[in-house]
Amino acid sequence: MPLRKDDPRSVGGYKLVDRLGAGGMGAVYRGRSRSGREVAVKVVHAQYAEDPVFRSRFRQEVEAARRVSGAFTAPVVDADPEAARPWMATQYVAGRSLADRLRDRGPLRDAELRSLALGLVEALRDIHRAGVVHRDLKPANVLIAQDGPRVIDFGISRAAENHQTLTETGQMIGTPPFMSPEQLTDARTVGPASDVFSLGALLVYCATGHGPFDADSPYLTAYRVVHHEPVLDGVAGPLRAVLERCLHKEAARRPGLDELAQELSDVLPEPAADDPAVPGTSAADPHTVGPRGGFRPPGAETGPGAGADPATGTGSGRRRERGHGRERGRGRGRRTLWAAVGTVGALSLGLLGYVRFGPGFPDAPRAATSATASRWTAPPAGWRPWGTTVFKPADRGGVRALGGAPPDSQSACLSQGDAVYCGGDGVLPVRLDGRTGRTAWRAPLAPPGTDYAEYHSSVLGAYDGVVVVHETVAEQGAASDPAHVVALDAASGDELWTRRTHDDNASLVMSGDVVLTAESDGRTVTARVARTGEARWTMSLPARTYCTFVSAGTGLYAQCYPTNQNAKYATILQLDRADGTVLARQQVPFESGFLGLVDGRPALLLAADGSGSVSLEDSTFARILLTDPSTGGRTTTKLARTYEGSVTLASDTLWITASNGQVTAVSPRTGKELWQTRTSVENSGSPTYDPRTRTLYLASPSGRVAAVDTRKGTLLWQTDPRVQRASTGGAADPQALLYGGALTVVTPDGTLFSLDPADPERKSGSG
Repeated sequence: MPLRKDDPRSVGGYKLVDRLGAGGMGAVYRGRSRSGREVAVKVVHAQYAEDPVFRSRFRQEVEAARRVSGAFTAPVVDADPEAARPWMATQYVAGRSLADRLRDRGPLRDAELRSLALGLVEALRDIHRAGVVHRDLKPANVLIAQDGPRVIDFGISRAAENHQTLTETGQMIGTPPFMSPEQLTDARTVGPASDVFSLGALLVYCATGHGPFDADSPYLTAYRVVHHEPVLDGVAGPLRAVLERCLHKEAARRPGLDELAQELSDVLPEPAADDPAVPGTSAADPHTVGPRGGFRPPGAETGPGAGADPATGTGSGRRRERGHGRERGRGRGRRTLWAAVGTVGALSLGLLGYVRFGPGFPDAPRAATSATASRWTAPPAGWRPWGTTVFKPADRGGVRALGGAPPDSQSACLSQGDAVYCGGDGVLPVRLDGRTGRTAWRAPLAPPGTDYAEYHSSVLGAYDGVVVVHETVAEQGAASDPAHVVALDAASGDELWTRRTHDDNASLVMSGDVVLTAESDGRTVTARVARTGEARWTMSLPARTYCTFVSAGTGLYAQCYPTNQNAKYATILQLDRADGTVLARQQVPFESGFLGLVDGRPALLLAADGSGSVSLEDSTFARILLTDPSTGGRTTTKLARTYEGSVTLASDTLWITASNGQVTAVSPRTGKELWQTRTSVENSGSPTYDPRTRTLYLASPSGRVAAVDTRKGTLLWQTDPRVQRASTGGAADPQALLYGGALTVVTPDGTLFSLDPADPERKSGSG
């Protein structure tokens, strides 16, 4: 469509060429950069730019859209949510919406459905990996390009653990025919599985031309989503079984995306030579739709009772009388209607309660505890539940935290004795009392005037009254930031000694009573006595390598990676802890990560496809390598399937946590899967194993915590979130630290709280 008189001619340096569409909140234009690159530009209407709530929501949309990038989403090119009229530019996608395709040509053929389904699964995988839940997957929010579908419109999406909502009271969060039951009953529990439900509903509609819960109004549709079984008339048998699982009322019973991709690939046929690779479009298609987050064109639905989206059946003059509708008899229809009238009020109250009060409202559900108190170990004497942050004033030392806003997603701690020691971005090393959460001291290590953004600390370890930290302080114009290893008195926080370290070629570790430091030549590592800083021994690193030191069992190991890009192998060094002598060395695949020891042998995680980096915090893997550096022997264990997530080796078991909250136990000796269970604790990072109670603990960036019995995988309990705005953008994982019979939880934003596993919802005090 041509530009109108009142349309801007340029936004943010992008020349606007024509108008793609408009909605109640803004307009979408096709724009062109100075270099000729075409983009879709979403511009907020002037009257909403003055609304702080809407501006916050738009800012949240931009943040969510920036985090997502994949083959089946349209990446953000540029944005300015703070402009007089906020705007966002994304890659321009030439193609029509799936809603238009279905309206004009009816249900998809098998080959088209396969291409769409597998593309959308991949898009959701990218979205969820970024820690985002879309929450409004429907035909109008899918574009059909020549090379596959694109998921757009992140206007109501949110970070998977950020339960803050900016939707005003009375607005429905989503589109009923494609909403999950939890979106309608308890939006605080919405997670990646909700998008799987929406995908299932969308695929039913694409395959048959009708939705699985169609009704005469959005409120009746919502009632059916929550209470009725899906109507899958016309869906082929094998595909029907897959979609039934996607549409399960219980989120935990729906398939994960990897599993779903395999099942859809099995039941939907490969395209024939004359079938289009993508459903119904070409470069010459006159329909062009705007960016991810783009406003719907005129005629698209905007909420309950509005719109012409064929999926809703509302506002178009059509009447649907399928499934549980009036074709089953007047009496049944009247009973259903009266039941719906009573329930719509309850659904509305549920939505309004969430919108008005948000997550963490005092009436939020408590942890469901199925275990008896007898399995738990009593907390230490004098302990009570508490909550605090690493930024609270300290009793001594650097009483106040560094100036500036708190850092984002970079705090980490360790528990030792009765203390918790923490560091992070902008966090001066602190000691907290494990019993009360009180900040005992803050080490004033940063030079005067240092801002939080210039400082980073991490706690390497604690031993016999000494705490050792690694710190960096940014220097403007310096080639690299100066780094130091600093030993502190555990009782007072006073500095005992400091040593500048040049650790560009080594990640350092504290092992027992010694700490490793890298010397100025970049090739020498020195083991120093933690209390005095005295050198105990030195060793030379292999040339042109980067070495990661690991303390495992009673041994000290180094995994050294060649720095050349085409390297195929790394080297495991077994060191004598007493004098640094290399006892044995063994070549291992480059794409491997040190897990720990199994039967006294180093166990390494191997990348699934034999290429790419391996991280214990987030990797895709399918094999475990057990090595013996002293003999050169090795055994490769193929796991039952490919796993993706974070992994911890403890009690001769691999504990694997996926980003969607799924937990799996696997034997590293046989590769056999011992059990698998689902929790609501998403993006938990590596879990924590308590050998005394044989319990596995998981914590999320939002402070949600779960306990799992490791013998059978039984979910013992899980709590509500404790953090109002969860941070998922940094490198630090949430942590669950053992303190006697109590549990101390650390979230990346620097929040800490302690709970009793026997009574996890017992109210806490203030640290």
